[in-house]
Amino acid sequence: MRHLPRAVGRSLCPAAVAGLLVLSPRPAAAADDDAPKGPAVTVLKVAKSCFSDIVEATGTIVAREQTSVRPERPGLKVTEVLAEAGDTTTAGQVLARLALPEGGSLQVTAPVAGVIATSTAQIGNFASPKGEALFTIVARSEYDLVGLVATTDVRKLAVNQQASVWIAGADDIGGKVRRIGATVEPNIQQGMVYIGISSQKRLLLNASGRALIKTGQSCNVAVPLTAVQYSSAGTVVQVIRRNRVETKRVEVGLMSGGNIEVRDGLNEGDVVVARAGALLREGDPVRPVMASAEAAK
Repeated sequence: MRHLPRAVGRSLCPAAVAGLLVLSPRPAAAADDDAPKGPAVTVLKVAKSCFSDIVEATGTIVAREQTSVRPERPGLKVTEVLAEAGDTTTAGQVLARLALPEGGSLQVTAPVAGVIATSTAQIGNFASPKGEALFTIVARSEYDLVGLVATTDVRKLAVNQQASVWIAGADDIGGKVRRIGATVEPNIQQGMVYIGISSQKRLLLNASGRALIKTGQSCNVAVPLTAVQYSSAGTVVQVIRRNRVETKRVEVGLMSGGNIEVRDGLNEGDVVVARAGALLREGDPVRPVMASAEAAK
């Protein structure tokens, strides 16, 4: 019977075998330590986005320039009405015909192109230069939304800034800032802005309207509003690093579509908790589950 070499026999002594048994599980235990633990948490990667700085103005619709149409002679009687309120007119268009006292007729024409805002012309009624206007025309179909804005927002306004205007009883209309008031209404501490709009359709004068004025744009990283917490410590976002929660203070800016701009405190590619909450605390282990920004809203 062959005997093992003494060196080999020594390597298989009970103490050495026991040592191998103790050491062998350690790599598996290290792998277990690296495995995610704790509750599953929906997360997303921070990405860049651009936000528009919007100022809101609310007010009423007025005619920028309104022209009254009357006959030049007194004692004329309306015999024919060819236009009515809401019609679009061209300069020189015949609006009505009037009978002269001595016989014959006189045509009343539109002095400017535009939209007829009001009309009192009725067959059989009398008209004169000093009486009630037969027609009033919004010259060149140009209107203004005379709106009020917060005093803090007045400094953001500038002539020719684009605006989207919503008017009761009409479709959305594009407009531009035409003029900015030089004073503030003392009782309500709001400034005035004139937003020019053009419409070939009749807009109801004095109708209420609202405008969203784009005053600028800012591009930074963004997160859903649900990812931000407001506390006595400031504005914070929960970031996931090595499967643990880290609380980061951030400086936020503009908001749009359920997202908020982060001007400082986060970098593109950071992984944040999509719906931050008080149940997660600094250092807590979690099992991150990646989701898109749309799914996190």
